[in-house]
Amino acid sequence: MDWDQLDLNRKVTAAIKRAKIRSLKEILNFSGPDIQRLTRLTITDIQHLQKTVAAAVCQRPVITALHIYQGTCPFPTQNQRLSLGCPVLNSFLKGGIPLMGVTELSGESAAGKTQLSMQLCLSVQYPCKYGGLEGGAVYVCTEDAFPNKRLQQLISQQHKLRSDVPSNVLKKINFGDSIFIEHAADVEALDECIAKRIPILLLRGLVRLVVIDSIAALFRCEFEAKSSFAKAKHLQKFGGALVSLSNRYVVPILCINQVTDAIDPSDSAQNNFGLLDKKVMPSLGMVWSNQLLMRLMISRTPFKLQDKFPKAVDQTLQSGSILRIIEVVFAPHLPQSFCYYTVEQEGVRGWKVD
Repeated sequence: MDWDQLDLNRKVTAAIKRAKIRSLKEILNFSGPDIQRLTRLTITDIQHLQKTVAAAVCQRPVITALHIYQGTCPFPTQNQRLSLGCPVLNSFLKGGIPLMGVTELSGESAAGKTQLSMQLCLSVQYPCKYGGLEGGAVYVCTEDAFPNKRLQQLISQQHKLRSDVPSNVLKKINFGDSIFIEHAADVEALDECIAKRIPILLLRGLVRLVVIDSIAALFRCEFEAKSSFAKAKHLQKFGGALVSLSNRYVVPILCINQVTDAIDPSDSAQNNFGLLDKKVMPSLGMVWSNQLLMRLMISRTPFKLQDKFPKAVDQTLQSGSILRIIEVVFAPHLPQSFCYYTVEQEGVRGWKVD
């Protein structure tokens, strides 16, 4: 530490060097009498030294509830969101996906889980002004190969989906170059990916979103029914690692989850998974649920777009699209609610009931 860079009296700087105090951390760890014993400085000089060091260490100003209420400071990181790339879905989720914590997206096959995940991988690359985080994404595949063909189609259609973004801003973003694909064939490979490879990308600032597709596939295959205790223990450890990773680097982590048949769908005490009656529930049980900040469930409906939204026929050529539902099962900042959406050629679009 170069003490000459701090706003300190030369006498104080010389005393610190004589005492062989080499870091700011030592000043903050020592008590006033300890520093006085080491440096022979006066109480006034020591108080000034502690305040100067504390100001140098504290990079972010203190934010109070009054500041937030008055709007005189930016929102804390915990309250920021990653946009889903659709104003209707953003409004439904009060801004998008939280930056800190693990979000689960569960649903049956062909409900649109991968489509929404890829849209987030593109949305994260936009400037903060447009709901992005100005960074790339890591997409961890545990089942099928990454759908690169569909990704390229989404990239080519961004100007249609994100009409709110100027064309000159879109041209500057190299969407395909900032999505890192990882493949994990077993739980051990997934653990290594989370513990070693992904932190390198996060540390270098190349990535601001982590997607795991899917979390249930490996754990279902790896652990048999008789080893439920070992499975629960590993899930708890794995979930804790994801939460720690998200909090440390301030990145949202999205986990795709499969569903399993409910034991008794007619029993409301067991079917506590949101507002809608379902015959399925998210996999991996309560141990995994306790690791999540927010759980979203998606499903297909038997309706087409024009059935629920007749006016949409004049607004889109794909009015025959199948309607899907995204539902908030639980979240600390959202009530249980649901929203309709469709998967179009240009991406996922939400539809608001008038």
